[in-house]
Amino acid sequence: MGTVSLEGIEFFAYHGTSEEEQKIGNKFSIDVTITTDFTEAARHDRLKGTVNYEVVYRVVAKVMQKSSRLLEHIAYNIIEEIRSAYPQVDTIEVSVSKFNPPVGGVCARSRITMKG
Repeated sequence: MGTVSLEGIEFFAYHGTSEEEQKIGNKFSIDVTITTDFTEAARHDRLKGTVNYEVVYRVVAKVMQKSSRLLEHIAYNIIEEIRSAYPQVDTIEVSVSKFNPPVGGVCARSRITMKG
C-alpha cells in the first residue's frame, strides 16, 4: 500500500452559504490523498496499476466549477468522482480550505477534511 497525493490545488470559485459568497467568489485550496496498492505499477514502471494524478486534478477542477454551499459537499463530490474513476483504491481523503472565510474577524482559512 502507498499514497498518491496532490497538495495545495488552488482555485477561485463560487462556494459559500451566503448569496454574497456565491456572487463574489473566493480562493480555495484542495488536498487529496489516496491510499492504494500500487506495487505492480512501481515494480513495472507503468502508469497502469496506480492513480494518475492528472486525472485526479481534472476531477477536482470539474467539481470546483459547480457552485456549492458547503465545503463538506465539495469534498464528498470529489471523493465520489475519484471513486468512480478508481474503484479499486482503498481510501480517499480530501481537505477543502476557504481563504479568508467571512467569520467576522481575522481568519486565514477555514478547512474541512473528509475520508471516504
